[in-house]
Amino acid sequence: MAFANVEIERAGGIAHLWMNRPERHNAFGAESIAALTGALGELAQDDRTRVVVLAGRGATFCAGADLAWMKAFGEAEFERNLEDARRLAELLGRLAELPKPTIARVQGPAIGGGLGLAAACDICVAATGAFFLASEVRLGLIPSVIGPYVVRAIGARQASRFFLTGERIDATRAQKLGLVHEIAPPDSLDAKIGEIAASLLHGGPQALASAKLLLREIAHRPLDDFLSEDTARRIAEIRAGAEAREGVAAFLQKRPPSWRG
Repeated sequence: MAFANVEIERAGGIAHLWMNRPERHNAFGAESIAALTGALGELAQDDRTRVVVLAGRGATFCAGADLAWMKAFGEAEFERNLEDARRLAELLGRLAELPKPTIARVQGPAIGGGLGLAAACDICVAATGAFFLASEVRLGLIPSVIGPYVVRAIGARQASRFFLTGERIDATRAQKLGLVHEIAPPDSLDAKIGEIAASLLHGGPQALASAKLLLREIAHRPLDDFLSEDTARRIAEIRAGAEAREGVAAFLQKRPPSWRG
């Protein structure tokens, strides 16, 4: 299916989801949000797709919300304004909860909503010259919808500084904060992403989806009897499944499991 301002390229189990509005620095409005949400829904249902790489055409990963679009909705009635904000929240939620590993390919600036997209991905790889910016307060706004994902990535204490100052976060600092996992020179960025994607392809598809769900549901939970029982049930259920039986058998027989084909 075709989506406005978005392209999907598939190769060997890896799908690149390209934001394709370089003339506007991949800034998004209602149409782009709907397109990205729809594309993620399609990829979630596509058994051929094992890993999703979120990327932006041109020099900018994503400049966040298109300011003309933001201005128009700021002047709209509250319910219409709220419904539009919910669509961005739905996009970030769908990205974060996609049942397949996601990698943010940040080759340049990731500003506002672009920072949120990078933080919502499971893994973030940035070029040396890339930077991140939560500049909302400088526009009289707040990083509200992206906030949970950025706080999850770098913690509330670090987020408090950058949400309030609107300072630029270069790739090196972003890695120290935990937002970025790997930094690569621009000409090696895709090779580094390819290495990580290849590693992800070794995992069982159901196991990867279950591991993502596990991470979401155990984060910040107390280490109590409920959590102990919950995790015990999870492993008991998954190791009785066909995928786990195949994975263990393949290991013992010194052969690749079926999902590595």
